Order: sequence, then C-alpha cells, then structure tokens
Amino acid sequence: MATRLSRCRSWNRVQRFGIAAYRKYSSGSGYPNISLSTPLTGIPKPVFASVDGQEKYETKITTLENGLKVASQNKFGQFCTVGILVNSGSRHEAKYPSGIAHFLEKLAFSSTAQYGSKDEILLTLEKHGGICDCQTSRDTTMYAVSAEVKGLDTVVSLLSDAVLQPRLLDEEIEMTRMAVRFELEDLNMRPDPEPLLTEMIHAAAYRGNTVGLPRFCPAENVDKIDRKVLHKYMRSYYCPERMVLAGVGIEHEQLVECARRYLLGVKPVWGEGSAADVDLSVAQYTGGIVKTEKDMSDVSLGPTPIPELTHIMIGLESCSFLEDDFIPFAVLNMMMGGGGSFSAGGPGKGMFTRLYLNVLNRHHWMYNATSYHHSYEDSGLLCIHASSDPRQVREMVEIITREFIQMGGSAGEMELERAKTQLKSMLMMNLESRPVIFEDVGRQVLSTGNRKLPHELCQLISKVTAGDIKRVTNKMLRGKPAVAALGDLSELPSYEHIQAALSSKDGRLPRMYRLFR
Repeated sequence: MATRLSRCRSWNRVQRFGIAAYRKYSSGSGYPNISLSTPLTGIPKPVFASVDGQEKYETKITTLENGLKVASQNKFGQFCTVGILVNSGSRHEAKYPSGIAHFLEKLAFSSTAQYGSKDEILLTLEKHGGICDCQTSRDTTMYAVSAEVKGLDTVVSLLSDAVLQPRLLDEEIEMTRMAVRFELEDLNMRPDPEPLLTEMIHAAAYRGNTVGLPRFCPAENVDKIDRKVLHKYMRSYYCPERMVLAGVGIEHEQLVECARRYLLGVKPVWGEGSAADVDLSVAQYTGGIVKTEKDMSDVSLGPTPIPELTHIMIGLESCSFLEDDFIPFAVLNMMMGGGGSFSAGGPGKGMFTRLYLNVLNRHHWMYNATSYHHSYEDSGLLCIHASSDPRQVREMVEIITREFIQMGGSAGEMELERAKTQLKSMLMMNLESRPVIFEDVGRQVLSTGNRKLPHELCQLISKVTAGDIKRVTNKMLRGKPAVAALGDLSELPSYEHIQAALSSKDGRLPRMYRLFR
C-alpha cells in the first residue's frame, strides 16, 4: 500500500513538472528541478521597479536669493554625503601671501560660534555615524560630511558654522603652523616624489601666475599668515555666489529647506565681502624649467632600499575642461597610460598602454613612466613623469620626447577603442562611490552651473576619432614645454635641447660631441 502511494505521488510530480524536471536520487527519493524561467504556481506575480527616462538620475539645481547654488543627486541608501564647495584655492592668492588655502584646509572643522572645539564637532557627527573632511586644490576648497540621512539638518547647520563662523583662535593657528611645517618637511623626505614634481611642473608651466602659484604654503610664509590675513582673504572669496551646497543621497527639497534655514541671511564672522576684490586672472601658460638638485641616495633606507633615482616631468599645454577638446585629451592620456615598472596586472591596469609597451617593456632600467592630465577652467597640462638611474637621464629624456612626437601619429583602431573603453569603465566605476559623485556634482555645478551626466560623457567619449587625437596632439606640440627635474641632474639635457627635440620630426635630442668624457 505504501509503495503504491509513493508511486502515485511520483507520477503526480512527473505530470506536474515534466519528466526532465524530475530527478531521482540513489536513495529513492526525488525532488522537482524547475527551470528558473518557469513561473512557480501559487506565487503572486512579481512587480519590477521601472524608471521613466533619466529623470530619477538628473542632478537638481536651485539658486537661492543670495546667489548660493544648491545641487543634489538622489542615491538610495541610509547615508548621504553633503558639503560646501567654494570657488577659492591657491590660484587666487596673487594679492596675498601664498599658503592661505593650505592653512584653511588644516583649520577646517575647528572651533566655531556653535561648537567649542573640533572634538565637539566630531562627537556631534558620531551621533549620526558621520565623518568630516576638508580638501583644497588649486581652484576649489571643499568641506564635506558623510552621515546618516536622518541627521541632514544637523549636518547642514554644522557645515554653515564651519565655513561661515570659524573662530580661528590663536592656539588653533599656532597648531596649524606646526602641522604645515611638518607637512613641508614630510614632502621633501617621502620616497614618492610625485606631489613635489606636480608642484614644480605647475610652477614651470605657469610661472608666477594663477595655477602656477604654490599649493603648499612656502616655509617663509608660515609665520606671516594670521587671523587678520585669513579674514581679509575669506571676505573676498567666501561669498554665497562663489559657493555650492552639494548633496548626494538626499531629497532635493529637503536640502533646499536646510540651505534656506542655515545659509540664507547668515552674517559671516569676517563681515560682508566685496566681489571687487576677487582675482579674475586668466592662466597664462609660460613654459620653462624648474630644477632641484637633491641627493636621493638615502630617501628609502632599510633591507631593500629604493635605488637612487632622478625624476623628470615634461609637460605641454592642453586645454581647459570647458572646451570640447577636453574629451580627446582625456582619451589621449588614457592611451599613454603607464605606471611603475613593478606594477603588474592586465589591460585594466594599463599593461597595453603606450608607455608600458614602448617604454617600460623595452627599457628595463626605467623605473617609472606615467602620463598625467591636469585640467582647469582656463588651461590644462598634459605631462609625462619618468624616473631612472642618474647616469641614464639623457637617454630617458629622449625616450619621453619621442613618445610625445609619436602621439601625433595615427592611433590604431584597437588601441583607440581600448583607451575609450578603459576611460568609460574608469568613469563609471568611480561614479559608483557616493563621495566621488558628490565631488563631481559640486565641481561641475561650481564651474559651469550645470552637470553632464555619466551617460552623456560616455557618448562624447565614443565619438572621439583618431583624427581628433592627431589634431589635439599637433596643436599641443606647437607650444613650449614645461620641465621639472629632481635629483642628480648632472646628465640632464638643457631646456633648449628638450625644446628642440619636441620641435623635431623624430623627437631626438641634438647630438653632443665631447672631447673628454
């Protein structure tokens, strides 16, 4: 009887799900193996989320009565990133001692009118699972907080206080002086020379103006910067019309409401400012060379010390991020790629880029060859950083100048498509991070008043042709080079020889004949 019942059940399963769906184990028991594409009986039909066009992903922008822009991008989740971006940086310090932006970065989120100390601010943020940070660049100062969405009111209130009502006490300024001195000392001692070389190449390319002004406070200015100087600077640049309140992960109406409550009609601690004092200078590309002779033999000691290297950076003027040629330059930079000689990996890490294939793979004695693209609202700089043994500096410089000349040749179809795909994937992967979206929204709205969405940028990247790459390269090669050199420079060619190599057809340095070696 039991056997007959078991057979009946089995036959019912076969009839219900089909013979192929019925699996029998060695134990004699069986179970229905249903295809994932077959609807389950007795289960309600699922309702999937739908998106109407792009409207849920658009950046919403509102301008308040005082000129402050409020920009937001909704991204679902428990946490949000909110911050204030100010159109102020080291490029605006022509009338002031250089280093003010560096000081303000270190003084950010210290005591304010509402909070007695930095610890109070951090404790307030901790209640909402929050963290805060301030970063300055050559053209932007960014105050940002990441916290729970429920704490938005507290976050905007805190940001308003930190930006518009800092106390700037004498002891805080003295502590900042110590921090700046330590950072300057660390900058000259660290094994990675990239921040120092970037500073030098900007000083060479834009000598004494705008983005060529020092980003780090010069040692001689550390004692010159006090509360009076900081207030005078902030009076000119920390105005509502030069600010954007950006938020990611919150409702736009909620952010605008908080902005009206805490950023509208607030009198800053330094008093009302005048737009007449703002430096509106346009970046003037000059080209030139900045050299620093330095003993690099003891930079990294230990059981496996880094060998003594000489670092060279050669750059040419590109274009601003507001121009149409910005996208072809970004593709060109990705095509050049490069990295360190010990950086292993597949195509995603640039192993098929020109500086890997033509330089690092062929010249084992080169330790680094990397392309960088710095772009600002009125100019840009495409440069290549290379490092090698001091005895092979001349050969290394010639290899880099030849790579610059070869940029003007025709790019292969596969090479170009790989660079474009890599650029798009890098863009999309970076924009998965909430703080990166925040910075992208804030910077674009601050500089242009609106925001290009990722899918629009991907379309622009797809349209770049080999002809565009050739055109922007030939335009770039007509300018004077900027050169930064650090280390033992006994074998460094003269600036005139580097300029001649970049003006030649093959990128070779002029031959030198010596009677005695």
